[in-house]
Amino acid sequence: MSTILWIIAVVLVIAGILALFRRQLLWGAVLIIVGLLVGPGGVSIFT
Repeated sequence: MSTILWIIAVVLVIAGILALFRRQLLWGAVLIIVGLLVGPGGVSIFT
């Protein structure tokens, strides 16, 4: 389960960074924050 959370978190953060480069600031910030919350190193919403 931990590996799946890491993969999801990395994908969300990368998608957020790409959204920031495309000038979609709000969507990019939301994706990065959700990625950090889902990741096992952050405040995981699943535990």
